Amino acid sequence: MIEINTDIPVLKPYDIDKDISDKLGVFLLKKGIIDSKTLAKAILVKNNEKIYSNSTGQTKRNLAQILVQDFNYEHDIIFREVANLYAFKTLDIDTEGKDKVEIAGIKKLINAADGELKKLMLSYKLLPVKFDEKIKDKLIIAAVDPTLREIPKIAYSLNAKSYEVFYITANKYEQLIQNSVLPANEYLKNFNEETKNSYQEAKEEGSIDESLLEVEINKSALINLFEGALVEGVRRGASDLHIIPISSYETDLSFRIDGKLKLWHRQEGTLPEAMIAVVKDRSRGLDRFEREQGQDGYIQREIDGHVIRFRVSILPIAGTEIKNKFESVVIRILDDRKVITDLNELGLTGYAREAFQKSIDKPQGMIILTGPTGCGKSTTIIAALNNIMDPSLNILTVEDPIEYVIKGARQIKLSHKMNFDQAIRSILRHDPDVVLVGEIRDRETADIAIKLANTGHLTFTTLHTNDAPSVVSRLYKMGIEPFLLAYAINVIVAQRLIRKLCPKCKRRVNSLGDNYISRLKLDSVEWINSDVYEPVGCDKCSHTGYSGRIAIHETLYFTKDISQLIFNAGEKIDEEGLRSVAKKDGMLSLRESGYEKVKMGLTSFEELLANTTDN
Repeated sequence: MIEINTDIPVLKPYDIDKDISDKLGVFLLKKGIIDSKTLAKAILVKNNEKIYSNSTGQTKRNLAQILVQDFNYEHDIIFREVANLYAFKTLDIDTEGKDKVEIAGIKKLINAADGELKKLMLSYKLLPVKFDEKIKDKLIIAAVDPTLREIPKIAYSLNAKSYEVFYITANKYEQLIQNSVLPANEYLKNFNEETKNSYQEAKEEGSIDESLLEVEINKSALINLFEGALVEGVRRGASDLHIIPISSYETDLSFRIDGKLKLWHRQEGTLPEAMIAVVKDRSRGLDRFEREQGQDGYIQREIDGHVIRFRVSILPIAGTEIKNKFESVVIRILDDRKVITDLNELGLTGYAREAFQKSIDKPQGMIILTGPTGCGKSTTIIAALNNIMDPSLNILTVEDPIEYVIKGARQIKLSHKMNFDQAIRSILRHDPDVVLVGEIRDRETADIAIKLANTGHLTFTTLHTNDAPSVVSRLYKMGIEPFLLAYAINVIVAQRLIRKLCPKCKRRVNSLGDNYISRLKLDSVEWINSDVYEPVGCDKCSHTGYSGRIAIHETLYFTKDISQLIFNAGEKIDEEGLRSVAKKDGMLSLRESGYEKVKMGLTSFEELLANTTDN
């Protein structure tokens, strides 16, 4: 574990009336963008980080970064004021029209950089724009965060002797990257130029004409469509690509973006079996001629200079016509660039953040993440592992399958000779300090995870339940004794992802109205002065009103009272009793956590109601 110097003094709460020394803080306060309480808290974080960084050598953040990362202020709102205050010029460029020469210059500079430097620029969201026409070797750089300490290093790596930083909004940067800087999707270009495949009737019911199928598979249009879909999915930020047969001559390709499936392309005049066969042929671990059982495979591609991995799942499904053998394909897009490694970016706030940090700072015990598939459990665990990462620790992971590569951890590779259960049983003999057990699947997995937590190991794992208290019941029903649960678990975090309102088009709700107040049992006094927003829809968010997702959390921290309640459990775990005690400690339910995000203007009541229940 990272050793924290306990001799470092913790600062007293910041007195806003006595000492306002932060120039940006004063500026934001006067403009009404932040209030005095938020400023006091943010400066306290900043000053504590300053003391801590002086002791450990870690990089400290400035106030703008803290407000965005820890207090969830909209990035462009804060950094637009940073640019105004510190006289950074703003780059205003037409990404789709007249500024083609400027865009071509940006492309040229980016392509001139080596692979590592290009990745660095994209990760920090900055772009080399051009060399100054009047001052030789002076580079103009546009950055979403113009205060980044890494800017000089990148400028000099691009052979600049001097540089000037321009501010660019996050929205404008994304438009520039997506619409202009990235190369055209050549696969889709080729696909559109091809003559679409023609459909021919299968000769016998219940059979597939393999020779006819082979002809269709070998037509390059389908290959271009599939490869183009992979590229497009990555560029659109989709989490999954779905390929679904609709009839004996139609196949739908849909992307899951911000948690919602959206039709991208309908392929007509082609046997669905041909489309699925292309997927199988261009994936590893799949048999084209197996159509009766489920299969799992994977794909790896280099897209826009980044290695992207895809996890392929295929299941046979019923169709309307006997002559066809339909299969559903879901391809999970695993883009390491989207992995969050900083706990401050997870959206954990207040009690949840404090409880989670205390839990992972302990030398042993279990941290359990729970929620449905795709709710961000793995992301939270990876951020936690990065938070405690240290060369002195042996961090082992057992996952089936491995989704993301975790630098500094030893991720056990599973195969037909070493399955998940065998790896779990072997892990105790491999001298671990920290262990990630990908998922508790059964009694045996639960037993080993509990044993690890009770024998001096910090253990991370996941489970599928609706909320945090029900995890205790689920483990109890698996056969784990209450006294083991009481003292093995540090914290249980239930998590959901909800859509963020589009910052460009969201609209303030002038009056909440009695329907919201009564329906949600809200305190009218508490909400009367809160700014609440609703979705509208614009070109930026594809007219959905939402762009991106944020996490909400229910955090059950195991205090002495919680442990004692579980220890004394009889034949049944009292979930409501656990919830009642935890709420007194400060735990928020998922819906209550969502209310905090509504108050911040990050999401809407409609989105929250659609994804949470009233506990």
